[in-house]
Order: sequence, then structure tokens, then C-alpha cells
Amino acid sequence: MPDDRSAIPARDAKRLFAGLASAPAIVLAVSGGPDSVALLWLAARWRRAIARGPRLIAVTIDHGLRPEAAREARDVKRLAQSLDLPHHTLRWRGPKPKAGLPAAAREARYRLLTQAARKHGASHILTAHTRDDQAETLLMRMLRGSGIAGLSAMARESARDEILLVRPLLEMPKARLVATLNKARIDFADDPTNRDLAFTRPRLRALMPALAEEGGDARSLARLATRLARANAAVEVLVDGAENYLALKDADVGRAGFDAALFAAMPEEIRLRLLKRAIDRSGHEGPAELGKVETLLVALDRALGEREGKLKQTLAGAVIGLSGGRIRVEPAPPRRTRSS
Repeated sequence: MPDDRSAIPARDAKRLFAGLASAPAIVLAVSGGPDSVALLWLAARWRRAIARGPRLIAVTIDHGLRPEAAREARDVKRLAQSLDLPHHTLRWRGPKPKAGLPAAAREARYRLLTQAARKHGASHILTAHTRDDQAETLLMRMLRGSGIAGLSAMARESARDEILLVRPLLEMPKARLVATLNKARIDFADDPTNRDLAFTRPRLRALMPALAEEGGDARSLARLATRLARANAAVEVLVDGAENYLALKDADVGRAGFDAALFAAMPEEIRLRLLKRAIDRSGHEGPAELGKVETLLVALDRALGEREGKLKQTLAGAVIGLSGGRIRVEPAPPRRTRSS
């Protein structure tokens, strides 16, 4: 096992980008910090080492939150040019929210990266999330009471608006990336917001040394996230089977919705996920919050135990109804706006 503070050799870089050689073009998200600069350096070195490969386009997102960001973007541009790669800086314009700023900035970043991928004909976006980021994400979601799906933390690959988002460094400790840049004598930016204790992630990051002393280091936390992801994938297979079973039975009777008695006989986690899937498909207000679906399931179970067996509620732009022994989930009518 390589030392967590050793530089990444070329053979490991080749493994990191395995499966990407056939992509037409790839957008590299490069902020200027050590993780993303290492991603840029490693990807460029990998691209030079293979006979044929995708076009690489470096993209920096300037959120307009720090005066140093423009200079850091110019530094990334110079490095990209020295590696014979094109570089583009995209800016998050408009007013910034006072509450929930990290989440809003993250959403803006992915939106702009996706736009850049479409513009340049890229099928993939690569981000530089590391094993340390994975551990911090798991801790954040644990504190928020996330379910198994949320505790799976970040996946190596996920789709966003038909663009594949890939995190090739997700199993790599940050220290190895810094060591790689130091060995190559490549500078990188130091973002002070990464230590700003006004935000949740830096506060958790500051706790990591103490957690590591108790065995909760980044390696073990990331391993936990991997195991939870494996368990979540298994549960999803069971939910797929349950959904297909209910659909088959519904086809026999030729009625909309699904049989409440069959639904009630299934394990609670399966019922919860079936209900959330149906709401997310029919609703028009975004994914339903897990806690609200749990509350709805309690009400539904209570109604199923009553003689009348009736219920009607609205959640996330969907209407959930129980009557005549059937559960139906349909789009809710648009909300009426108050006239001035």
C-alpha cells in the first residue's frame, strides 16, 4: 500500500483515468487549489502518455465571492497553457444568498460546468474530490440524519443533465496530491474559506485529527461510505423488484395506482422508497425530502389500519391518495398565486 504522503506515479495516474480514453472531450473543473491543480496536472500527463484520447478543457468557476479568485483563475490559465490545454473562466453572476451560500455556490458551479461541457461537446466533467472530501461529506450527512442513500456520500460517477460527472480522485488522500505537486514544483492557491469556521465543512475538518485518534480517520470513514453505498445498491435492487411486482399486479386489474394491501405487506424501507419514487416522478417541485416522506408514510400506514382507509395529502407537487384499497400518486394542480 503506498504511503499516504507519497507522490502519485504515472502508472497510478493511468489507473485513475481508466475508461475515459474513448470520451470525445472532457471538462476539468480546476479552481486553483491543490486538489484540482493536481487533477489538471495528472490528466494532462495521462493524455500525453496515450496515443489517442479526449480533448481536455480546463474550466475555472469564479463565484465572485473573493477578490483573489480572478488572480487564481489567471494562474490556472497559465498552467493550462503550459500544458497545451485550453482554459475558460466562467463567472457566477447575480445576487448571492445570505443563507445557504455553500449549497447555492455548489449548484451554480455544477450548472456552469454542465453548460461548458455542452458548449465544448464534452461527455464528462471531472472534479477533484478526494478521500478527505468523502469523509467530511459522510460526517455532514450523518449529522443531518440522512438515510442510507445519503450516507453513501459521493459516488465516483453520477449523471447530471446527460453529462457524466466523474470523481477520479475519490479514493486518493489529499496529501498525495500535494506531494505530487511539490515534486513537480507546481504552485497552487490557498483558499482561506477552507478554514473559515463560519461554515460546517471547515468545522468538521478541524475535528478530523481528534476523530482519527479514535480510529475515525478519512480512510475508515470513506470505507464506511463505500460499504453503505453497497448496501444502498442492494436495497435499490429490492425496490426495483417490488415496483415491478406491483406494476404486474396492477396490469392484471387494469386500474391506476397500486394495491394498498400488497404495499402494506412490504418492509418499511421498501415502502418508503416506493413512495418517494412515485412522488418524485409525479411531483413538480423537486425531489421530496426524506423526512417528509417518512411522515407521510406514517399517516398512510395509520389510514391503512382504519376501516375507511382514506387519505389525501400533497407533497413536493404530487397528490397522494388512498381510497378503495388503492394508493394513487398524481401531479398536484399548480399552486394559485395571490393577486395583488
